[in-house]
Amino acid sequence: MKAIPAKETRKLLFTPIIENNPIALQILGICSALAVTVKMDVTLIMCIALTSVITLSNFFISLIRHYIPDSIRIIVQMTIISSLVIIVDELLKAYAYEASKELSVFVGLIITNCIVMGRAEAYAMKNPPIKSMLDGFGNGLGYSFVLLVVATVREIFGNGTFFGVQVMPDSYQVNNFLLLPPSSFIIIGIMIWVIRSFSKSQVEEDENPLKAHTFKPLTVKKEVQSG
Repeated sequence: MKAIPAKETRKLLFTPIIENNPIALQILGICSALAVTVKMDVTLIMCIALTSVITLSNFFISLIRHYIPDSIRIIVQMTIISSLVIIVDELLKAYAYEASKELSVFVGLIITNCIVMGRAEAYAMKNPPIKSMLDGFGNGLGYSFVLLVVATVREIFGNGTFFGVQVMPDSYQVNNFLLLPPSSFIIIGIMIWVIRSFSKSQVEEDENPLKAHTFKPLTVKKEVQSG
């Protein structure tokens, strides 16, 4: 097996964190970012769960990619992903039952997570197993980066705690808005704005088709009748 150059390895692992982040740039996997980012411990477990699934699913899908008929490739991908999700879910119930209850259905929803499905289809089906595994792990890191930042802001300024330990003074009033899912939209929006302020390559070009046209006001000519 041909070794992967160090430069390419770094690109696969670290590009999805900022430069090509699946949430901040591609706007994928938003649902769990809204629902499981109130507490850092729960968020961390969700990040580990998704990163494990996307890394292993990319590896196994790439491993058998030459044997998957094109007509059923999505079904095969979902079968592999769902099998891994079931294993992760059972491990959570066995070793982190309280966190598993708080995560509720969101571990199961990893099966249909756009990031996991997208990397399986766009990368794992076209590249060797080790590169696919690194790509999956890198995208898991990018997903985790955004979720952990959102959870840090929401828990500290919402509850006044960090990993359940009080960090704000007793006089601090709980910010109920930050405990609601819509606050995640605002935090993610600010993150996108900050990232794109420093990385202009992420700013989309204006594709408004009407911008290139100049419209002149309609003029109506009046006929002058001779008396």
